[in-house]
Amino acid sequence: MKIGIRKEDKNEWEGRVPLIPEHVKELNQNYGIKFIIQPSNIRAFSEEEYKKAGAIIREDLSECSIIIAVKEIPEDFFIQNKAYIFFSHTIKGQQYNMSMLKRMMELKDTLIDYERIVDDKGKRLVFFGRFAGIAGMINTFWALGRRLEWEGNKTPFSKLKQTLNYSSLDEVKSAYKEIGEVIINKGLPEDIVPLIVGFAGYGNVSKGAQEIFDIFPYKEIEPKKLKDFIQKGSFSNHLLYKVVFKEEDMVQPIDSSISFGLQDYYHHPEKYTSRFEDYLPYLKVLVNAINWDKMYPKLVTKKYLRTIYKDGKIFPLKVIGDISCDVEGSIECNLATTDSGNPVYVYDPLNQTIRYGIEGNGPVILAIDNLPCELPKESSSIFSSVLEHFIPRLVEIDFSVPFEKVNIHPEIKHATILYKGELTPDYKYLLEYLNRSK
Repeated sequence: MKIGIRKEDKNEWEGRVPLIPEHVKELNQNYGIKFIIQPSNIRAFSEEEYKKAGAIIREDLSECSIIIAVKEIPEDFFIQNKAYIFFSHTIKGQQYNMSMLKRMMELKDTLIDYERIVDDKGKRLVFFGRFAGIAGMINTFWALGRRLEWEGNKTPFSKLKQTLNYSSLDEVKSAYKEIGEVIINKGLPEDIVPLIVGFAGYGNVSKGAQEIFDIFPYKEIEPKKLKDFIQKGSFSNHLLYKVVFKEEDMVQPIDSSISFGLQDYYHHPEKYTSRFEDYLPYLKVLVNAINWDKMYPKLVTKKYLRTIYKDGKIFPLKVIGDISCDVEGSIECNLATTDSGNPVYVYDPLNQTIRYGIEGNGPVILAIDNLPCELPKESSSIFSSVLEHFIPRLVEIDFSVPFEKVNIHPEIKHATILYKGELTPDYKYLLEYLNRSK
């Protein structure tokens, strides 16, 4: 069995790999799997490292039965009757990838999506989420420092850098510990206190973001106590404040006579409305880390921001780190994704336009859609350590038999969107989106 590893070329910062050299070597030695790897000059691991692991470096992957990658693959790359595994960003019917899906269908290809490899409780098993959170929080603090400095507040955050400008996660944590000591000993400027950071969500992405935030001295506040905390005014300039919002904090039943139910909300979101705007007047920073779909209420709406800014009210929210990065999704003022070379823009609520950089009237929006690429070695190593256990299961698949009889491990079968060019039963709903894209 030969497996191809495609080079990543979505942008010049995408140095991640699905399998690191160490795991390529193990799979070759333990299972006899041969790897052919496309050359790349931006990959976080060198071609020499892969050669030492026993891989072949070659542009042509046509002799490989299975081809793996990280991000989306250009339409002209696909080869007939191959199996591809990558983050396809198609399961929500994303229109920008429907033509790619159509091309794979035309070529009778199989598509397995990492995002849908889940356990029996629906928990994702192969993911970069923690590192999206880590990089997103680092970049959010960097943007906060720059924004405050532009507003005339020189703070310890001014010394922080964008994630990709640190050599490693260890260097990041060391730098943050130093800033934390400054906050403890010297405090923050009084006019930015209390510095409250809200985290929407509590999963892997949020945990990654909090991993960085928690390096600083902080105190956690329950959402329901936030208003009372502000009114009492008993806060310190030697601390940051953290608020983690769960579903029951972010939405409420439209019918006030019934109580919130998590499963009821998941299955009947139309019965709920957002209450998140109750918290926004107290936050300096919002980190969005929820898994959102269009059936669910939005957290930050254009209408709300326009009302606040039209009335000329002082609005404390400086930065929104939209790590989930659904354009015009839960953060409706996220109008465009950004990249590591141009990571932030300011959303002007009055004319609903954006201006790249940190200057302007309105909140700064961080909207990088592939944040883990800014920590390529660390994020790839963790991802690969999980993915390598699925590789032997993949090479056992007999693609010559019908899908209902194929010997695919249940977790992989559930993640199979296309099988030999046909949508599998769990993904027939994508036909609606495919037809819209004609």
